Amino acid sequence: MKILSLIFACACLPISQTSFAQKPYFSEHKVDQLVQQTLATFKVPGAAIGVIKDGKILLNKGYGLQAINQPDLVDQDTLFKIASTTKAFNSAALAILIDQGKLSWDSKVVDFLPNFALYDDWVTKEFTVADLLTHRSGLARFAGDLMLWPEPAGFSREEIINNLKFLKPASGFRSEYAYDNLLYIVAGEVVAKITGMSWEEFVEQNIMAPLGMQRCFAGPVPQQQMTNIAQPHSVINNKIEIVKRNQTYHKSSVMAAAGGIKCSVSDLLTWVDTQLNKGISAKGVRLFSEEQSATMWSPHTILSVYDDEKKYHNTNFKSYGLGWGLADMHGYKRVSHTGTLSGNLAYITLIPELDLGVIVLINQSSYYARSTLMHSIVQMFMDVQQQDWLAIQLSKQQERQAQRIAENAAKSISNTKPQRAKVLLPLTAYAGIYQDPWFGRVKVSLKNGQLRFQSLKSKKLLGDMLEHQGHEFVVWYDDRSLEGDAIARFNTDEKGNVIGLMMERLHDDIDASFDYDDLNFSRINQ
Repeated sequence: MKILSLIFACACLPISQTSFAQKPYFSEHKVDQLVQQTLATFKVPGAAIGVIKDGKILLNKGYGLQAINQPDLVDQDTLFKIASTTKAFNSAALAILIDQGKLSWDSKVVDFLPNFALYDDWVTKEFTVADLLTHRSGLARFAGDLMLWPEPAGFSREEIINNLKFLKPASGFRSEYAYDNLLYIVAGEVVAKITGMSWEEFVEQNIMAPLGMQRCFAGPVPQQQMTNIAQPHSVINNKIEIVKRNQTYHKSSVMAAAGGIKCSVSDLLTWVDTQLNKGISAKGVRLFSEEQSATMWSPHTILSVYDDEKKYHNTNFKSYGLGWGLADMHGYKRVSHTGTLSGNLAYITLIPELDLGVIVLINQSSYYARSTLMHSIVQMFMDVQQQDWLAIQLSKQQERQAQRIAENAAKSISNTKPQRAKVLLPLTAYAGIYQDPWFGRVKVSLKNGQLRFQSLKSKKLLGDMLEHQGHEFVVWYDDRSLEGDAIARFNTDEKGNVIGLMMERLHDDIDASFDYDDLNFSRINQ
């Protein structure tokens, strides 16, 4: 009878569970090999990987170097910038306050921040706390991000909130998904307004401290903790280099609530475990209620499913919750978010039905390496065909490089500094001060026969303006680590006088946070 009962019990288990029990794809050795091959292939100095399943840590480990040409190795306590995976901390902070009865997801933003205003007055009045977190505001993708970076961009949080009203909508309110960062900063200021402390202080005192996250910081890293830090890297002119402008662990960041947390993989495992346990830590610390956990993991904004997601992950639906992306993956619910800052990439994925959490942190701007590591490790816990993600992502990188070369050739633009061509007016005709309603002033000056571009607010945006064609110039920044070069197109009136300036990214591979399309400069003097 006991044998028959056991057979019956096994037969009743879901097929995926019995198959997985027979096919344990995951092993530390496999991950070690995968990480080493991935870092070498995509020129990534270092990484930290965390894996937790059923409340048990299966991997908590560092690989490679904190910085090129230095001996210090990455370990489980190495600090990484986790970029937009910070957003889940922001929604959790609000969830804590909601549990305390101090607001609701449907509370109006203007009730807490009277100076909050968007382009449309009606939208401003109807805008809720949940709307701040769901990327459905009607603003264009990454609208206003030039007020955030390259750091230091020179804008205060108060200025950012004040300038929102100048950003024209690109779609209807709550009608389309368009990723943004500015509204997460507004959400952080709601927390600050309610609590009387900065967003950084609230998160450190009410999330990190209760969970014992000693190598995790929402604000500046204290001086005594300024060791064991993964330095940001990027491939510049086919050479791996440290992105010195992003070595800002010790500084306050205006965009902290949108992407400013610095954390070790060891502490992130504690955070992920708490998320998987619906707001309660392994030690019994309750951060937020199960009700709020369910709300944050519920669809709020519908997203499109890409062909590759259907092909490789069997994804049929995708949406955005509150600080988390949601999708189905081989029949499982996936709760995840990526994080991207120049030189620092992060990825956190939760599979609640498997009680699985995976963390990937790397110190180089390689989307291909990040995806290789995450997708490879997550699929190890599913009874599915084990795709060779290293080969898939390498092929994608090569295809994109070839496509970029072709696109640039069509635009007569080189990956190296472009040659100057002939434009329609003497260079002196373009020199002057130009002003945008939200970004402020830029100066176009003529020095030694060369036009120079300079933002008077965002000091890093400084470089040559190389004649391209017509009234167009290529803005070629002095700091090559910016990777944000632009086309500047001057506007003229019916008499041929230069009256304004528009900009766009030099090519599609440039980070969309260089939201030049939202700029509309008017000339204010010559």
